[in-house]
Amino acid sequence: MTRLALVMIAKDEARGIGRALESARAHVDRMIVLDTGSSDATREIAAAAGAEVGGFAWADDFAAARNAALALSDAAWNLVLDADEWIAGGAAALKTLPAAGGDAIGVVRLENAVDPSTGEGGGAVWLPRVLPRGVRYEGRVHEQPVGAARQQRLGLVLGHDGYLPENLARKADRNEQLLMAELQAAPDDAYLWFQLAKEHQVRARPPQAAICFAEALRLAPPDAPYRHPLVVRGLNALKAAGRLDDALALAGAEIGNWQGSPDFFFALGDLYLECASQAPDRAATDFLPIVESAWKRCLEIGEQPGLEGAVAGRGGHMAAHNLAVFYETLGQPTEAARYQALARKLARRGR
Repeated sequence: MTRLALVMIAKDEARGIGRALESARAHVDRMIVLDTGSSDATREIAAAAGAEVGGFAWADDFAAARNAALALSDAAWNLVLDADEWIAGGAAALKTLPAAGGDAIGVVRLENAVDPSTGEGGGAVWLPRVLPRGVRYEGRVHEQPVGAARQQRLGLVLGHDGYLPENLARKADRNEQLLMAELQAAPDDAYLWFQLAKEHQVRARPPQAAICFAEALRLAPPDAPYRHPLVVRGLNALKAAGRLDDALALAGAEIGNWQGSPDFFFALGDLYLECASQAPDRAATDFLPIVESAWKRCLEIGEQPGLEGAVAGRGGHMAAHNLAVFYETLGQPTEAARYQALARKLARRGR
């Protein structure tokens, strides 16, 4: 029996599949790629990298495809990667998996790439990707593994560039259509509303994103594992859609829950800065002091990479840079220079 196999589904992924497989080859015993109908060189590249390549008729169901790929593996553990991902660090964690298997799904950190043209994007999420034998997926889109007693965080880190504009365009319509179909069957599923909201957000559709985030927030339980990114992204979406009163209400309702989140206070500062721009007569008294204190709070908290959806820099150089611009705009050059120097220092340290 194989100890560890990489299991992947792919379609028209010639651009990145070689990178994904090369990053994993030294750390797994087998590599299995199930092609769901590529018209490019995906299959050939995967085979050249050492993968066993099979075929599957796509049926608008990610869980079905992933389960068909898992059925090809006899391994005690299956590492599930997408072709726009790669092992970026922490591969030693895979060596600690018990050879005979286990009862816990391994949860790994996935770091989204930043768009170099805009500086947008980034953020990290924790995803269940190291599956004991017998675990299978449920869900037509944004599918989730089921069949294990518990989950456990591992030190494995994955990189992901699927949200960059040139890659997103290839998949967004498909994902949106599948999410809409799922919501027709399960209209009260908060997680599906959250995923649809993110689809709209990354495609620069503020009104639609705000509607979907509001519905997700209404339906999601307070202890939902994705609550942190739901709140932070929801604040940004409501602000972008011009729904400032709704955003302020959300911030007021949630601030007590996220005293240890630089991402929350970073978004709070952005929100109050937008309020100041929309009501300049109230800026100095009602809004700008909160902007200042929110971004200072980010620095007090510091980076918190363990938070779901955390964006690197919001507890460090990004907050310091915002404060530098803030003070420069207010005509306080000494403070502006101090925070700009801090921003440079933190950026060099990767914080």
